[in-house]
Amino acid sequence: MSDQQYKIVFEGRTADGVDEATARANVQSLFRIPDARINQLFSGQPVVMKSGIDQGQAEKYVSRLREAGVIAEMVPMTTRAPASSGQPPRPPVNRADQASGPDGTEIHTSGFRFHGTGKEYFGVWIVNILLTVVTLGIYSAWAKVRNNQYFYGNTELEGASFQYLASPIAILKGRIVAFVALVIYTLITELFPIAGLLLVLLLLIAMPWMVVRGLKFHAINSAYRNIRFDFQGTYGQAFMVLFVWPLLTLLTLGLLAPMAARRMHKFMVENARYGTAAFSWTGTDGTYYRFFGKALLLIIAFGIAAAVAGSVIHPVLTFLVMMAGYLALFGYFQAGMTNLLMNHAELQSHGFSSELEPGRMVWLIVSNSILTALTLGLFIPWAKVRLASYRASQTHMAIQGNLDNFVAAEAQHTNALGDEMGEAFDVGSFLPV
Repeated sequence: MSDQQYKIVFEGRTADGVDEATARANVQSLFRIPDARINQLFSGQPVVMKSGIDQGQAEKYVSRLREAGVIAEMVPMTTRAPASSGQPPRPPVNRADQASGPDGTEIHTSGFRFHGTGKEYFGVWIVNILLTVVTLGIYSAWAKVRNNQYFYGNTELEGASFQYLASPIAILKGRIVAFVALVIYTLITELFPIAGLLLVLLLLIAMPWMVVRGLKFHAINSAYRNIRFDFQGTYGQAFMVLFVWPLLTLLTLGLLAPMAARRMHKFMVENARYGTAAFSWTGTDGTYYRFFGKALLLIIAFGIAAAVAGSVIHPVLTFLVMMAGYLALFGYFQAGMTNLLMNHAELQSHGFSSELEPGRMVWLIVSNSILTALTLGLFIPWAKVRLASYRASQTHMAIQGNLDNFVAAEAQHTNALGDEMGEAFDVGSFLPV
């Protein structure tokens, strides 16, 4: 297979018979990008929309744009010859050649990359299991840190890897607190059943606090180019997304489920920080209702197909069609919810995109499950690496200007963040991150 990579260049051209207003609306709907970025795309200046992709991916991208009513070109990217020193060349950064918008600001799309391998991670994984067993679970805190450091360290953006900075001692403290609380709860429940119910109520009251602390611990111990992330959600916000919106969804027989999902994503994104820079989020209720509406149509279609196949051909087909429908719906939500979260997130002038495909997600999860079962669990490292690699390959960041300058500016304001680490415990998170 050829190693030739391509970039997609767009100069604002529309297809014959398609006016610019329609083309703008189609592209904005297809890629879920804000008005400011649409104006830059249709400025008439050459803009690199995607880069570092193979010929098949480039042709698919150009085809999707043509269906939206615009004309883009796939341009071969030049590759550098290997260094003559005999050392292997550094993996190329998945970054577009520079292009300028109407204000002269550089615009390019950079892809995330995961460089880990199943064989390499197997060594980390098996040692973690053995030491956790030998130490009766105490080493599990160190195991978690090693696991996260491996996956963070092998995830790259713009030539720099992410960092996981948590202390195993902090994690161990959190787990000891949780274990002691569980023992106390068990004893009280056995001796005083009514008091046990009171403790459950207290746990529910404390859950939003635990969620916020868990997300903050996860964020503040994650870094990119030595700049820590942070999470500044409040108890009240967590209470709303954990209890109030799910209750409203139940009372309305699911009619408010799209709004509940949107507010969960909004809570997670808008409270996130990179240094002192806040993430913003542009998702709308309409987008989520369309997403859930398509899921409902999928359920109806497979339900009708199962009923017809079972009554006309053979009853066994009812089960098979329903199983296929379950897998299709599972993949739709696994890929779609992540895409919704990422495609509406922004960090100042920088945007994100995710292009996970439901079919591919189903294939990875099902094949990983089968291979894990056949190998009695030994395939788990390869399964985790396959998912991490695919997720990274389908995630991109649209960068305006120089990310190095952005990082340097934020570095001046984040030194105090490290002081909060001693206050944070890994009490666990009940939200997907």
